[in-house]
Formats: sequence, C-alpha cells, structure tokens
Amino acid sequence: MSLFSLENKVVLITGSTRGIGKATAVRMAEHGARVVISSRNQDACDEVAKGILASGGEALPVACNINHAEQLKNLVDSTRAHWGKIDVLVCNAAINPYFGPSQDIPDSAFDKILNANIGSVHRMCQLAIPEMAESGGGSVIIVSSIGGLKGSAMIGAYSISKAADMQLARNLAVEWGPHNVRVNCIAPGLIRTDMARALWENPEIYQKTVANYPLRRIGEPDEIAGAAVFLASDAGSFTTGQTLVIDGGGTIYG
Repeated sequence: MSLFSLENKVVLITGSTRGIGKATAVRMAEHGARVVISSRNQDACDEVAKGILASGGEALPVACNINHAEQLKNLVDSTRAHWGKIDVLVCNAAINPYFGPSQDIPDSAFDKILNANIGSVHRMCQLAIPEMAESGGGSVIIVSSIGGLKGSAMIGAYSISKAADMQLARNLAVEWGPHNVRVNCIAPGLIRTDMARALWENPEIYQKTVANYPLRRIGEPDEIAGAAVFLASDAGSFTTGQTLVIDGGGTIYG
C-alpha cells in the first residue's frame, strides 16, 4: 500500500460532490488523504464530507463556483488556512451547457465553456502550484476527456476545452518539472455521470458508443478514481505531462 499511500497529503478536488470527482475524493480519503470537497452547493459539499468523515477519513467542505476567480482564490485560501498546504490539486469541475452543432452555439455558451473548463484550471494552477514548488513538489491532475482527442459534431466547444486541458498539462509539466511538480491529464471515455447523461441515456447514442468499445460498456466513476490515486501518489512519481486515456478501449479504433 505504501506505493499508493496518500497519508498526510492534502488533496483539493473541484467538482467533487458527484460523479468522477466524488469517487476520486472517497478513494483518495481511503488511501489516507485529507480531501477538500468542493462544488457550487455548500449542502452537497457538506453531505459528501460527512460521508467521508463517517468512514474514518478527513474532509473539508468548501463551496466554490469555478466561474468566479474570487471563489477559486477563497477555495485555495480556505484549504491552506485549515490544513496549511496543498499537495495535490485535482481539477475535475467542468460544464457543457450546449449540445449541438458548433455553427449554432451562442457566443455566451462558447465563452462560458472555455472560461469554466480551461480558464478555471489555469487559475487554480496559478494559485496552487507555486506553493507546491516551494514545499518540494506536488501533483496536479486535470480531468480532461477523449473528446479532446476526437472530432465531434455535437460537443465541439466542450471538446476544444478538453484538448486545451491536455496542452495546459504539457506546458505546466515543462514549466514546473524542475521543481518536482507533476501535471497530468486523465481522459475518460463515456462515464456514467450526470454531466454525460444526455449521451448514455440516449439509447441510440449509447449503443453506437459501446459498439466501438471493446469492453462493450461505458465506464463508472470509480474506474477513473484509481487513475487519480496513481497520479497523486508515489506510484506516479515519474509520470508528468501525460494524458492517461481510460475509455474501455474506444479510441484504439481511431
């Protein structure tokens, strides 16, 4: 267990009251991490933190809307005030308010997607990484998507933002690697989350998707959490600037 231990590590996870973020928080707490639970709704944060505490873990609930820079700063400041540091940053929160052709997306939706999905990640890294470097190192994990690797007729702006996440990880890995700060992406395929509900609840889209997945099924949030534990722990200590694709084999078809 020592290779994957997160004992005494403080892990800040955005979008961690449901789906991949929640699963990651629960699993990291099981591996000894002190986790910060965050989403827009304080009650939801409190509920997830309560569950982790009841299981013997440590959790701090802090509400934050990733669209507001001042709330991102408060999230980081609150974590430091409570636990004194941030060892691991997991940028999981993302939005996709538009499903349809790029030709028809309103400017407001396009701007909102890019600001939330890449802008907030950039800002969180600016806030958290320098202190990681000063303290000897750390790990940043950005939850991207295979949408950033493939073309799409229906989630184009979202896919652009997720491709940008991958490049941000490469840039920051180069910039901060000499300070022992690792930056990586996880690119899930179709996972059973609320955000992807429009994809997996639609029978036609679902069947078309799983037909191209060698495992013939979509993934579950817990199947992404293990990769996050790997990247946060000593097991991933020589991994940086990479995008780990976890998609049931879907992208191997090209």
